[in-house]
Amino acid sequence: MNAAAPALPDAALDENAWEDLLSFIEERRVIPIVGPELLMVANGERPRLLYELLAERLAARLGVDTRQLPERYSLNDVVCSFLAHRGRREEAYVRLRGVLKEASLEPPLALRQLAAITDFDLFVSTTFDPLLETAINLERFDGAQSTEVLAYAPNRVTDLSAERERLTRPTVYHLFGKISASPTYVISDEDLLEYLCALQNEHLVPERLFHELEHNHLLVIGSSLTNWVARLFLRMAKRQRLSAPRDVGEVFADDHISQDLRLVAFLQQVSAHTRIYRGAQSFVAELYQRWQSRRGPSGAAAADPARFLPPAREMPESAVFISYAREDLQAVQRIKSGLEAAGITTWFDMERLEGGDDYDLKVQRNIARCSYFIPVISQSTERRLEAYFRREWSYAVDRTRNMTEGALFILPVTIDGTSAVEALVPERFRALHFTQLSGGEVTPEFARRLGELARARRG
Repeated sequence: MNAAAPALPDAALDENAWEDLLSFIEERRVIPIVGPELLMVANGERPRLLYELLAERLAARLGVDTRQLPERYSLNDVVCSFLAHRGRREEAYVRLRGVLKEASLEPPLALRQLAAITDFDLFVSTTFDPLLETAINLERFDGAQSTEVLAYAPNRVTDLSAERERLTRPTVYHLFGKISASPTYVISDEDLLEYLCALQNEHLVPERLFHELEHNHLLVIGSSLTNWVARLFLRMAKRQRLSAPRDVGEVFADDHISQDLRLVAFLQQVSAHTRIYRGAQSFVAELYQRWQSRRGPSGAAAADPARFLPPAREMPESAVFISYAREDLQAVQRIKSGLEAAGITTWFDMERLEGGDDYDLKVQRNIARCSYFIPVISQSTERRLEAYFRREWSYAVDRTRNMTEGALFILPVTIDGTSAVEALVPERFRALHFTQLSGGEVTPEFARRLGELARARRG
């Protein structure tokens, strides 16, 4: 007697499943894995999936006869046809980069809704385009380039810079490479095979990333993964038999997997922790609406003046430069949050590379054009008799030598009661007033004073 054919999954999750998912998201235990079905872009005619648009334009750029391709041809079809007619493989990548750059597309609504869910701090992209990081920058940083962007390639393994809880800015990891003039991203089935094989190699796997995939809940949204690739991808992410007991699960939300009866049957029979939702864009829309509803009656979180947003990679014009010892990062984050809640733009370097001519030149330029300079003085700076922040202090003192006597530029701050009289600071600092900001908490008086100085400078 034959087993009954599997039924297609319900289009929606039940209320208990939604409650569980949203709770895990609020606890920052969920990682979204974003695929091409979310990339519905406007191209001046009608909304289209990005990869379909790119396949059409790449075919034209490479001179591929589309009459010989399937009716709904893909990038893989275009590349295979090009190579079959003795085209150079490397040319396809550089031409595709040009096509995408010329298209100059805005992130679609679904990506912006996903980016607006601020409880997501690590995103994995299975696409090569920059639309996801652009959406995050627009939704969270007013367009400033503040999102960390990483990309995998078998010949250049890049991992997360730190464990997830220590990441200082939202991060997008392009698992199958990022658009480039070089063949370092996936545009064909052969490329995908090479990447999947490389990711099985213990010497080529980004270990920190896969540790996070293994130990967190996953939202695989719009992946378009075919049957066996989906099975392999899930097994690879969870690093154990899918039928084994585990504390985390995953949701597949797309238009492709839910229609594959064999894959549905496999997941239903083997992976009890996997849920399937039909429709990538509809899933994101519902997720965003439910997440907003839990944030309060207005659909948005209450204003939190202490909420920290990472600084932009490049210092905004006339920003206040904050110089600090790496041990004081948390206090500096509070200073930035407090000042920006008062409308004062601040900047500090979060990467703390502390070396190299290019880095040093960048710091000199930023100190030369910042509006004010805040050295954060603490027991940490007292202990470090040799450190890069002392060079920053020296650059700030050098700038004051071109200023009139009494001009305010350096505004020293202490965060832990360190004595201004005995502090190990440049002599120029000693003639200045030291403001006490305990633990980095900005006082109304300090914010008001700095705001008045900034307005006076602009006026």
